Amino acid sequence: MQTELDPGRDPAAGTSNAFAASNPMQMGLDARFMWSHPLHAISLGLGSGLAPVLPGATGTLFGWASFIILNRYLNPLQWAVLIGIGFLAGIAITGYTHKRIQQTTRPGPAQVIVWDHVVAFWLVLLMVTPSSFLTQLCAFLLFRFFDTVTLPPVRYYQRRLRGGTRIMVDDAIAAFLTLIVIAVWRH
Repeated sequence: MQTELDPGRDPAAGTSNAFAASNPMQMGLDARFMWSHPLHAISLGLGSGLAPVLPGATGTLFGWASFIILNRYLNPLQWAVLIGIGFLAGIAITGYTHKRIQQTTRPGPAQVIVWDHVVAFWLVLLMVTPSSFLTQLCAFLLFRFFDTVTLPPVRYYQRRLRGGTRIMVDDAIAAFLTLIVIAVWRH
């Protein structure tokens, strides 16, 4: 008879903790956490990062939708300023939220933080717009690919950077890789 609890199982539910580890609600991350501080609301993409599955993709979709809405009011220079401020402020904002998540739940990656996806995808869309829906969809899929697959340039910075800087830089690299592929594809 086994006397210790299996670390991969939730004794109350009788299920694996793999889902619990990836599900924000199971980690105690919910709307109450998000609205407990304005920086959390920004970091979690106004709740898009709380999606029970694929929070990064959901956050990127939030970035896409917000770009479509804001693009009616912003010119390219204003976008560049917003993206620059969003990136620099995002280092502190996501760093703060990441630290609070580590303190309130358990150490590990904080996939619920999606501000980095939003800002990076804004950059991609700014560079490819005006474009068709199909081109934007390809940009979305490429960005998600480069964000999900950790290529050597991303690994290099992930080993050397910490906190909000690490969170923001790896998605900026994914955005640049996406833009390189799109530039090659167009020419």
